[in-house]
Amino acid sequence: MKIRQDRLAINPLQWVASPEGWIDPSLAPSLENRLAVIRDAGITAVHSDVPGDMTAATYAALLAEHGLSAAPGYVPVRLTEDEAERQQYRDTAARIAEQHAELGVPTMFLAMGMAKDAVRVAHPAVGQDADQGRLERVRDLLAETAGIIRAQGITPAFHPHVGTWAETEEETRFILDTVDASVLGFGPDMGHLAWAGADAAQLVRDYADRVASVHIKDLDLGLAARAREAGWDYRRTVKAGLWSEPGHGNADIEGFVDALPDGFDGWLIIEVDRGAQPTPEESVRRCGEWAAKYVQ
Repeated sequence: MKIRQDRLAINPLQWVASPEGWIDPSLAPSLENRLAVIRDAGITAVHSDVPGDMTAATYAALLAEHGLSAAPGYVPVRLTEDEAERQQYRDTAARIAEQHAELGVPTMFLAMGMAKDAVRVAHPAVGQDADQGRLERVRDLLAETAGIIRAQGITPAFHPHVGTWAETEEETRFILDTVDASVLGFGPDMGHLAWAGADAAQLVRDYADRVASVHIKDLDLGLAARAREAGWDYRRTVKAGLWSEPGHGNADIEGFVDALPDGFDGWLIIEVDRGAQPTPEESVRRCGEWAAKYVQ
């Protein structure tokens, strides 16, 4: 397994993993501090996330000061009957896509959002309350949002995520099979797909022409299976130690990367939703040590 140095990045979620098992952006230390740790870990790019008080140009300059470049970021959307809320999602997608265009990043991840009180947060990774009509509305929402992103010249990459209305392999295949490849690419997260019992590498092979960028995650597959069987909720599963730094779990990262098509030019973005190390800084360093074994 070999990974191009200029196509490897990190989304440093370690700093925003709350004690309750959620992602809480308010926990993050200063952006400058995080970028310095990432740089010192030997990672040369970071998931794009322009702060609300910063322009894309200022953000790019700050990354450059730390020897880093921008990699694909992320936008979530949710089903809602509230037109004002729907418009807010449209506007956010357009804004983030416009930022990506200014940063020179040609791809961004597009996912369904997760709400803390959602039924699939209470019963994650098993396709709880699956409904074909709802899935078709999810498909339509993703297609509509993808069109908004495409209008900025950016490729939207569908990102299945546990705890949302698009989490299982069956739902992933339905969305990809019913939205044209010219509208929506594929941005699989090997960890979330594996948590839901999917074969992420096979999905990559089956939709090789759609894979735009990917998320690399390691996890405890045995724990994921036990949690699904026992009906643990999202937070309990995460807090039990589901996630770990690459090389510290038992996911088949090599098989997933090797399934990518020849000449793959997309990004591989390391994510550790909840670090297994004593501090976020140590977690990021472990990610850098893993990456150093494979970059070329």
